[in-house]
Amino acid sequence: MTPFEAYTGRKPGIAHLKVFGCLCHVLIPSVLRHKLEENSHKCIFVGYVLCEKGYRLYDPKTRKIILSRDVYFDEEVSWKWENPSNADVRMPMPDGNQGTAETEQRVLDEQSQFLDTQMQMEEEIAPQGEEMLDETQRLDHTPHKWRSINDIMAQCNMCIVEPDSFEEADLDESWRCAMEAELEMIEKNNTWKLVDRPSNKPVIGVKWVYKVKLNLDGTVQKPGIDYNETFAPVARLDTIRTLIALATQKEWNLFQLDVKSAFLNGILKEEVYVEQPQGYVQESKETKVYRLNKALYGLKQAPRAWYDEIDAYFNTAGFKKSLSEATLYIKTSDTSGIIIVSLYVDDIIYTGSCPKMLEEFKQDMMQHYEMTDLGLLHHFLGMGVEQTDKHIFIHQKKYAMKILEKFGMRDWKRVAIPLVVNEKLCREDGSEAVDESEFRQIVGSLLYLTATRPDVMFASSLLARFMHNPSKKHMGTAKRVLRYIQGTLDFGIEFAKGKTATLIGYYDSDWAGSEDDMRSTSGYAFTLGSGMFSWASIKQNTVALSTAEAKYVSAAEATSQAKWLRFVLEDFGEEQIEGTQILCDNTSAIAMARNPVHHQKTRHISRKFHFIREAIQAKEIELVYCKTEDQIADILTKALPKDRFVRLRSLLGVKSAKGLEGSVEI
Repeated sequence: MTPFEAYTGRKPGIAHLKVFGCLCHVLIPSVLRHKLEENSHKCIFVGYVLCEKGYRLYDPKTRKIILSRDVYFDEEVSWKWENPSNADVRMPMPDGNQGTAETEQRVLDEQSQFLDTQMQMEEEIAPQGEEMLDETQRLDHTPHKWRSINDIMAQCNMCIVEPDSFEEADLDESWRCAMEAELEMIEKNNTWKLVDRPSNKPVIGVKWVYKVKLNLDGTVQKPGIDYNETFAPVARLDTIRTLIALATQKEWNLFQLDVKSAFLNGILKEEVYVEQPQGYVQESKETKVYRLNKALYGLKQAPRAWYDEIDAYFNTAGFKKSLSEATLYIKTSDTSGIIIVSLYVDDIIYTGSCPKMLEEFKQDMMQHYEMTDLGLLHHFLGMGVEQTDKHIFIHQKKYAMKILEKFGMRDWKRVAIPLVVNEKLCREDGSEAVDESEFRQIVGSLLYLTATRPDVMFASSLLARFMHNPSKKHMGTAKRVLRYIQGTLDFGIEFAKGKTATLIGYYDSDWAGSEDDMRSTSGYAFTLGSGMFSWASIKQNTVALSTAEAKYVSAAEATSQAKWLRFVLEDFGEEQIEGTQILCDNTSAIAMARNPVHHQKTRHISRKFHFIREAIQAKEIELVYCKTEDQIADILTKALPKDRFVRLRSLLGVKSAKGLEGSVEI
């Protein structure tokens, strides 16, 4: 018995362990090969991926490390390094009891030779770029053939294999306890009732899967019969950041609640029947089925049913739903103050001015639903939230580290800026094609990272234009952005407390920045006095004939966002009396917006952009001129030199946690 089994009562899963250095065949995606070409190529197994299920494989042809799950292993075959051809050689693996000193020395020599080859390959792959000047962010100077103990221990972690079937789970007492607890929660919640099998209604099957939550197979649910509406709103990240920014200005604390088995609380409007779960069929009632009173995980209408349930609770509790955000609820009292609640499926964030109202709300919620009180908000949707007396700091350091580990770039050289100045990207750049799936994963990860990192917003949006048939140049640019993330892992947005809650915006655009269709890129950012909480980098839908026209179109997009933010702030009780100032560095665009005159140079502009003039006349917004060097939104529209990029990044509120007052630990 292993120590792991003695401590946990479970056998460690070792089915994924393979012979190091053995030959393997990696599937070539269908999009990268023709019908009659080989569907796999030979690689050498060199390790395991840390943050996901997969294997690290060395491709002798390209001299690169690749990550894949679709691998066939031939553990009795090893690669012959002395032979430059791709022929494989069968080598018997030495037995532990029969191995001689000569055999062991030969294996060590081959491993040492492989390590030297791999290190040389990594040095060739890693592009040479600028390094961050901060001494704390320099590369680790550990010798190449030595590795940190943390990396070694992470590679040696055993994974617990989740059972693939009920029969396998039933052999483990801990899994049986988990299944019984799940059924107990369902019974306690009055989710279903055992009835006779109906003759005119379909019965949906259920099965135990993965983390042993009841999940429906979903194959027999039909629209209009088993479900009608399935849509359920969730909070926008803009709304979450707006709430955090407002709480900072008001010096309120943010709290979090988690609803246990949230979907089990949603009341169904349709008549739905399910089979009795495997292993828990009641004796002498085998032909009966369960009629659902409430939703189960896996039902298509489960999210909608839960939202209807929680929405009804908030209405009866005296909350008012925001007209601008369906998951935002506000309750005010003339004597006590205000409480604001934001809902994201089963995660609830709440804040307010009155501690008594906050405590009453928490107690009432815990009486109505099975809740977990998480206390102060620390982690939400992949964002870390650090609350101190001076500020609130949001970041995604943990997520950024996972991205780097996932794509094998944890030890690459850092760069000071994400994009090279004056380097243009286009669809057809003459370089060879790369793995489309990997490129999309990188870009998707970067786009989610922009939840707290507006400094990579433009780079991520630019790369997203080349999702189809990316080239080697596009992949190199994407990896450069990851190298920039590597040097700024602890960066996030700081919201300083005690500032005046006045909405101010910045907008800008380049002109004809896209090499493929000559369209421009708009960018805007909004603040309540400290860090930016709302931003975007958007490619315009039309070709602008001048810089003034490009700025004018960008102004219309910023105005649209400003009006929505004013609505949300009004719901928060922070109505903006004066017009929202939006700063621009182009006097011609400001004149076009202020003066409703159509002449030869503006008559072709689409009428939908002219609503900015109505907003100015209604005194909802006010366009104000600022100098180009003070235009913060410039970082959202183009690649910038290092000095200007660093300055605008600081003005955005993006800072290192080490540089904050009080030295926040993340």
